[in-house]
Amino acid sequence: MGRMRIAITGSTGLIGTALVQSLRADGHEVVRLVRREPTTADEVRWDPKGQEVDTAGLTGCEAVVHLAGAGVADHRWTAAYKQEIRDSRVLGTRAIASALASMDTPPRVFVCGSAIGYYGDTGNRRTDESAPAGTGFLPEVCVAWEDAAKPAQDAGIRTAFARTGLVVARAGGAWGRLFPIFRAGLGGRIGDGSQYWSFISLHDHIAALRHLIDTEGLAGPVNLTAPEPVTNREATAVMGRVLNRPTLFTVPAPALRLALGEFAGDVLGSQRVIPRRLLDSGFTFAHPRIIEAVRAA
Repeated sequence: MGRMRIAITGSTGLIGTALVQSLRADGHEVVRLVRREPTTADEVRWDPKGQEVDTAGLTGCEAVVHLAGAGVADHRWTAAYKQEIRDSRVLGTRAIASALASMDTPPRVFVCGSAIGYYGDTGNRRTDESAPAGTGFLPEVCVAWEDAAKPAQDAGIRTAFARTGLVVARAGGAWGRLFPIFRAGLGGRIGDGSQYWSFISLHDHIAALRHLIDTEGLAGPVNLTAPEPVTNREATAVMGRVLNRPTLFTVPAPALRLALGEFAGDVLGSQRVIPRRLLDSGFTFAHPRIIEAVRAA
């Protein structure tokens, strides 16, 4: 990539923070979209719920990476929070996609966040981007989320959907919550441990997002997961091995359902998702195996 001006939503989250650091380290100019009044020269205001974006601040941007959205596991899934999960993704995507489409000189690429939750529970089936949407709350959200980017696609902006798996990171995200538990010697499998987890290291996730920006022919859904998903039992064993801690505890499925409510079904579900399009486009993983991803974190 030559030096570019790139706008990012969700720049304070786990992925956004790392992406901003990576881009700036290589000399790119980063513009951060914020929901408050801008206080620095690199900030541009937007209001997802009000469907407002200061497009003047996006002038000259060659790429926009849209990562904003309420955390799926941040709260128990009440009816109100499920609506917040959906609205934060659909309204935000619609706002930014419509704004980009209205620009006289829009960016050449729009990388829109999405998730492998699109596929629902895939069991033991190896699933790539050709698979249809699953059923349930998260697949429905992902379908609406991606559909909301249609204004950008209709305007001829190359649009890629980064269907993200479980990001292995020391702090932040679902995996960040596991490390303290395992360090304390309290880690163990969830349910019977047979469910597949489709993971990706934070390093590889950032590299993949940059690959989506830079690869001209890459549009539509792209799975951001490592090449070989592992079962929860295998991930548990690797965590114990790397941290040198026992993994004797088990979280029974009934206890998980009691603690998490409806979200427990997705935690216990299995997703064996393969990054077919990423691999076919020439992307190389630095941490293709779970032990490498955990060690890196």
